[in-house]
Amino acid sequence: MEDLTNVRAIVPAAGKGTRLKSGEDLPKVLHTACDRPLLELVLQQLDFLRPEEITIVVGYQKEKVISYFGKGYHYALQQKQLGTGHAVMMCEPLFRDFDGTVLVTFGDMPLFRREVMRNMCLHHQKTKAACTLLTAENPDLPHWARIVRDEDGHFSRIVEARDCTPLQAQIKELFSGVLCFDSRLLFQALPDLDTNNAQGEYYLTEVPELLAKRGYTVETYLDDDGNDLRGVNTLEDLKICEAVLRERIEKGLL
Repeated sequence: MEDLTNVRAIVPAAGKGTRLKSGEDLPKVLHTACDRPLLELVLQQLDFLRPEEITIVVGYQKEKVISYFGKGYHYALQQKQLGTGHAVMMCEPLFRDFDGTVLVTFGDMPLFRREVMRNMCLHHQKTKAACTLLTAENPDLPHWARIVRDEDGHFSRIVEARDCTPLQAQIKELFSGVLCFDSRLLFQALPDLDTNNAQGEYYLTEVPELLAKRGYTVETYLDDDGNDLRGVNTLEDLKICEAVLRERIEKGLL
């Protein structure tokens, strides 16, 4: 197995999960699939890293999350949920002296597999990219963001489904939400994000385009299973993720 060095992860996990409407007074990431909290499933797929190399971004009912996962991990507080970019901004004090690879994945996306995450990090380091995006194809997810490329096939930008032109809507390559960054370049770019969008939030998805425009290399890594992209926003999402997990367990894949 190839060596992977100098990697840390950030896992935004601060949300309340209002759309779940589960009736349980829990942070979103403590809702369960296959009797295990979503965030536990995510952290299991990051077990090629040590707990002290992982920063969990907490917010709503942070005490419950910290109590469950213990003090082996680092925690950053996102008091107000102002977007994915804002969540990563809250980690900056913990990364000031770090010069390496930062993997960002999310606490409500339990289906990514460890070999995909690890291989993506390896690809990022081999190519010496400023940023690497995990992508996949899944025709059942028409509302996912698309990867737009230039005429030479290089990454250009991420376009949300609602903003796609009819031509862009036909793009099959979807953005997973998972990214690797050169730590220094990530935290240099974050202050340049703005909230000039419908949600009034800081979007981490704008950082790859910023880096590409500045002449840095932005790579992609294709996940071979489009089901990995599924996250949990609603009870229906939770049921679908649970069904995928059960199928993988039955096949001995987990």
